Amino acid sequence: MKNLCIIPARGGSKRIPRKNIIDFCGKPLMSYSIENALNSGVFEEVVVSSDDEEILQVAETFGARALMREKELSDDFSSSSKVIKSVSEKIGAGYENICCLYATAPLLNAKLLKEAYEEFIKSDFSFLFSAVEFDYPIQRAFYLKEKKVYMFDESQYFARSQDLQRAYHDAGAFYFGKKEAWLKEEMIFTPNSSVYVLARNLVCDIDTPQDLEFAKKLFVLNKALM
Repeated sequence: MKNLCIIPARGGSKRIPRKNIIDFCGKPLMSYSIENALNSGVFEEVVVSSDDEEILQVAETFGARALMREKELSDDFSSSSKVIKSVSEKIGAGYENICCLYATAPLLNAKLLKEAYEEFIKSDFSFLFSAVEFDYPIQRAFYLKEKKVYMFDESQYFARSQDLQRAYHDAGAFYFGKKEAWLKEEMIFTPNSSVYVLARNLVCDIDTPQDLEFAKKLFVLNKALM
């Protein structure tokens, strides 16, 4: 099987300016995803899709193919799925599987990517993506309205935590998919998909400066534990 890795890396991040190439423990943040993809041995090609010349230059420096993205897919409302579909239509001929790997996943490693890929190809699922278990039972969640507390499901108030079904959420790291599924822009969170569950210390959604600093601490901790 031939496999293509696509790393979406837009230049217009607002909460952390230049996020995709900001310094992360001595290297551009995006470089970890590129190196992990290349070192996994899974992909024939690793492509970075961006609207930003500097990001594309960094991509080439670390061994990825740089691909300029269309302006209409470079705003705040363009989904990763649309970017993957666009790149697949341009350069995806001959590939059977495509992985969307986020540029902001420095806590992963090449071994995890290879293991996830092997699970994917052994299955008959359209997609396999990274997930992590919620650290608190979602059945006991509540919301606030005019500072008053309302449970989403009051029937679960007296349930013991150990009796509640485990729940998971997207880890925002990688998504393996059959090329034809990407081209259809199918919804990923369906029974046609499966997951590769990551440990909590490998997951950090980097959206704010505080997130970035926490991710750095996790990175250093994980390195010490290896």
